Amino acid sequence: MSRSNVWTLRETLVVAVIGAVFALLYLGWVQLWLIAQAAIGSLSMDIFMGFWFVASIVAAAIVRKPGVALVAEVLAAAVQVLIGSPAGLMLIVSGFIQGLGAETVFAATRWRNYSLPVLMAAGVGAAVFSYAYTWVRFDYGALDPTILVVMFVLRCASGALLGGWLGKVIVDQLYRTGALSGFAIDADRRTAGAAEGAL
Repeated sequence: MSRSNVWTLRETLVVAVIGAVFALLYLGWVQLWLIAQAAIGSLSMDIFMGFWFVASIVAAAIVRKPGVALVAEVLAAAVQVLIGSPAGLMLIVSGFIQGLGAETVFAATRWRNYSLPVLMAAGVGAAVFSYAYTWVRFDYGALDPTILVVMFVLRCASGALLGGWLGKVIVDQLYRTGALSGFAIDADRRTAGAAEGAL
């Protein structure tokens, strides 16, 4: 049975709430990153980066419609700017690029597959897009090639784990509370459960 791509009011509200909640979590994560940066240096950004993608993963896994990953990440960035993030308006650009990276992976499945491998791939997609953006913005071309490879691998691993895998854990925990009843994730899981029961 096909599903409308038009967002309902409830879906729009939940994407907005996810964006706002993760904006606060992202700002808290910045403080942890700064501590790690002081301890282990610049590679800490690539290690920590994946968590800054998780809003897009969580929102997409719940609502399962085009544009959700992108909008959730942009909203999270915009709320951070409104709160007073020192990164300023450039943060919205970062949010757009990261969200677009995740959205591209979901689009490749035609917004039909939200399995753990796909969620982790979406985290990697966000990592790849963000890496390309930071390469240009911070002139990565001037760095040693070995460092560039290490940064890329760490960022992709972080996107897969802190973005995709953690996003799946968060969504599963929310689903168990019953709070996601009526969303696309609920319909898909009920359908899958019914199919398994019929075997």
